[in-house]
Amino acid sequence: MVFTTQIFVFYFLPLFLLVYYNLPRGWRNVWITLASYVFYGWWEPWFSGLMLLTTVMDFVWGGVITRPGATQAQRKAAVLACVATNLGLLGFFKYYMFAAETLNQLLAAAGATQFAVMQVVLPVGISFYTFHSLTYIIDLYRGDATPAKSFSGFSAFVALFPDLVAGPIIRYKTLAEQLRERDHTVSRFSSGVSIFIAGFAKKIILANPCGKVADASFSAADPLALDAWVGVLAYTFQIYFDFCGYSDMAVGLGRMLGFEFTRNFDSPYRSESITELWRRWHISLSNVLRDYLYIALGGNRKGEGRTYFNLAVVMILGGLWHGAKWNFVLWGAFHGSLLAFERWRGKRSAYDRLPGPLRIGLTFLLMMLSWVLFRADNLGAAMDFYQAMFGLRPAGIVSPLLDSIIHTPYHVVILAACAALVFQPLQAHDWAERPVTWGKTAMLIPLFVFSLVVMVSQDFNPFLYFQF
Repeated sequence: MVFTTQIFVFYFLPLFLLVYYNLPRGWRNVWITLASYVFYGWWEPWFSGLMLLTTVMDFVWGGVITRPGATQAQRKAAVLACVATNLGLLGFFKYYMFAAETLNQLLAAAGATQFAVMQVVLPVGISFYTFHSLTYIIDLYRGDATPAKSFSGFSAFVALFPDLVAGPIIRYKTLAEQLRERDHTVSRFSSGVSIFIAGFAKKIILANPCGKVADASFSAADPLALDAWVGVLAYTFQIYFDFCGYSDMAVGLGRMLGFEFTRNFDSPYRSESITELWRRWHISLSNVLRDYLYIALGGNRKGEGRTYFNLAVVMILGGLWHGAKWNFVLWGAFHGSLLAFERWRGKRSAYDRLPGPLRIGLTFLLMMLSWVLFRADNLGAAMDFYQAMFGLRPAGIVSPLLDSIIHTPYHVVILAACAALVFQPLQAHDWAERPVTWGKTAMLIPLFVFSLVVMVSQDFNPFLYFQF
C-alpha cells in the first residue's frame, strides 16, 4: 500500500485511527502490528510472512544476547549468527540475481558454460526493516539499548507502517520508551497532520510531474543536450521531493500515533560541499553507515590513508545498499571519492575560496551528475546520457511526445517552483511543525484538497525508494 493512494487516504488511515484511539493503551501496539501487516501485505501477502519470520528470529536472538549468565563468547556467537542470517536473507533476495548474472558474464567471457539464473522477487522495504532489526541486535550487544519487554512492542517497532517500506531508519533505542508509553495530545496530532499534508503535497504536486519529465528524457533514444539536462534536473528534484515527501508523511503519521521520529532531510541542496550534503540527505541512513560501518572499520583513527579508504568503502556499500546494479556501485564510489578528496583538502579546499552561492551551485551540479548513474537503467545507458548532456553524440529527431512533456508551460512552472523551494531557507517541515493557527489551517485544507484532486487525476504515482 502507498500513502498517496485512495485506498490509504480514504479507507486505511481513517479506519486505523478510529480503532487506534478507541482501544485501551495496552492494545494499541498490537493494533499497530496487525494493521501494519495488512499495509505491508497489500502488495504480496508472502512478504508479511518473511517479515514475521525475521521479527521472531531477531526477538529470540535479542533474548539470547541479553540472557542473564550468558558468556561473552555466547553473546558474540549470537550476534554474529543474527547478523549473518539477516544479511543472508537480504543478500539472497536483493543480490542473488545480480551476483549470478555477473558470474555468468565472467563465464561467457572465459568461454565457459553459463547456468540458469533463478528469478527472485525483491520484497518491498526489506532493506529498511532489516536495518531496523540489525541496529536493535547490535545495540543490545554493545549495551546501547535495553531488550524489548514484549514481543508485541518489538513487532510493532519492526512493522510500524509509517516508516516500514522507505524509512527513515529508526533505531529501537530511539523508540523503546515511546513503545512503552507515549503522549497523545491534540497539539501533537494536529502537528502530525500538518507535516503529513506538507509531505503529501511535495509528492503529488511536485515529485510526480518531475518524474514524468525525467522518464521522458531518460527513455529517449537520442535526446538533445538541453533535453538531457532538463531531464536530469527533473530527476534531481523528483528524487528529493519523492523521498523527502515520504519521510515527512512518515514523521507526520508517527506523530499522530504519539511517536517522535527523527528528521530525514535538512535542505540538502543548499549544502556547500558534498560532505555537508551527506549530513543533510537521508540523515538516518548516513548515521547508520557512520555508526555501524565507518566507525567499525576504524573511522579516522588509523591515519589519513585508512580514513580515505574507509570513506570509499562505506559509500560503495551505501550505493550497493540502494540497489543491485553496477550503477549504484559507481555512484557510491563517486561520492566516496568526493568525500575523501574534500577531507584531504580540508581548509585548503577550493570550496572555501568560492562565494557561498557558487559553493552551493557546484555541490548541486556534482549531485546532479551523480543522479544520472542512479536513474539510468545500466552503465551503458548512463554513459550514453552523459554524452548527450555534453553534446558528444549526434542528437536524434526529438519525438513530439518528448517535446510535449518536457517543454510544456506546466512542467516548466513545476521545475521553477521546485528550484525556488529547494534553495530557500524555510523548509516545509519547519513550517508544518509550527503551532496550528486559523491562518495555517486556511492554507493546509485547500492544499490537501488540491493534492487529493491531483492524486485522483494522476496516472503516474511511483515511490522511488520502494525499489531500494
